[in-house]
Amino acid sequence: MRYSFRPNTCSKTARNFYFYGACGPHFFGAFTVWAYTVTIHRWNLNNMHKDTFGQHTSRRFNEELEDIRNDVMAMGGLVEKQTAEAIESLLQGDVELADQVIENDYQVNHHEVSIDNKCTQLLARRQPTATDLRFIIAVIKTITDLERIGDQACRVAVSALKLAEMERPANHFEEIRHLGDSVEQMLRQSLDAFARFDIQKAALLSEKDEHVDIEYEGIMRQHITYMLENPRSIKRSLQVIWAIRAIERIGDHSQNIGEYVIYLVKGKDVRHTSPDDIQKAISEN
Repeated sequence: MRYSFRPNTCSKTARNFYFYGACGPHFFGAFTVWAYTVTIHRWNLNNMHKDTFGQHTSRRFNEELEDIRNDVMAMGGLVEKQTAEAIESLLQGDVELADQVIENDYQVNHHEVSIDNKCTQLLARRQPTATDLRFIIAVIKTITDLERIGDQACRVAVSALKLAEMERPANHFEEIRHLGDSVEQMLRQSLDAFARFDIQKAALLSEKDEHVDIEYEGIMRQHITYMLENPRSIKRSLQVIWAIRAIERIGDHSQNIGEYVIYLVKGKDVRHTSPDDIQKAISEN
């Protein structure tokens, strides 16, 4: 499906963000350019819920909400880029790329603090209610998980640095590649769900996380077997186990973001529930 960009239907702020994202995809990650393209209209939030959202009598209030939303999307793009590069540095034994991931983590932290401050000020000054309040709550929770994803990416990068000093296995960590691809898809889907307020995509994250957990446990058992059979592989296997644990946690945080989207759109808390219960929740009026 192709999405068109119509400058006359969005604010000047959104147009500027679209231009900057299109010109700097390497900074924000591939998700940002795509997300700005599909959400560049005036959010289209009236279709999200029966409550009026993003259409206030105060133009300044609209701009403040839009500014926060754009900041979250930019942070999501940066975190996606950090995750992809951390996993790639592990697979390729790229020390420079791993160092870059660790050095850039401060940018993720800066985004979290900045967005959190904006949300706190908006709560104090505007005292939002209904969907607006749920939006602010969902944003605060989402940026917390995004920051933690950034931390997990750093942990993967640290393991990549240590594994680069050791002998690499014949399969070049092929089992980690598939797990990393699955988790990157989950992160991308969670950001997509947030950008479009798509509760269907958000609900599917719970099922995907179960598959990631099964794959993680399989790799864990494999490396435990390696350590039992060959004690000389213990040091390397431990680093691999710590790395895949961090990757698996990225999947958990991605699922959390999907749950916040459902809370925002439906007003229902689906945390700690089964995939079937989540599907039931989103199907109810």
